[in-house]
Amino acid sequence: VLIGLMGAGKSRIGRELAEKLDLPFVDADNEIVKAAGCSISDIFKLYGEEAFRDVEERVISRLLGDNVQIIATGGGAFINAKTRQAIADHGISLWLRAELDVLVDRTSRRGGRPLLEGGDTATILKGLMDERYPVYTGADIVVDSKDVPISATVADTVAALSAFIDKQSGT
Repeated sequence: VLIGLMGAGKSRIGRELAEKLDLPFVDADNEIVKAAGCSISDIFKLYGEEAFRDVEERVISRLLGDNVQIIATGGGAFINAKTRQAIADHGISLWLRAELDVLVDRTSRRGGRPLLEGGDTATILKGLMDERYPVYTGADIVVDSKDVPISATVADTVAALSAFIDKQSGT
């Protein structure tokens, strides 16, 4: 289960990782949109962040009950204690950690990010880093998502995941 702030590369790296490991890939945000029948921006506008987090919790819980797969979560999913516990119970959490300048650059490439609307992107992301990074440290694995070719980050992710699984199995 990939966690991290928006722009860390959870969806892009998740797709490449799934392909490399021959596993299905699921983007939790896309599943939330399907379940809600409207965009994430609309959920935030119409019902608020709390309603979005409730749907997110239920969708991720359902996804964790499926077969082995790579799941990309939204940036705030791991902050929810119930979601964090469900991931700990049924998955392996992998934090894609990125520096502020990388996040600012990547998030500027596409819209549809309700938390970034109406403010300075760098200031908002820095606030989210201060709030969320201490919680993200509870992830099973940490991989730095840098300004390098995606293949390099995917390779780092495969190596870290393999080392974690080997350690868990005692090999």
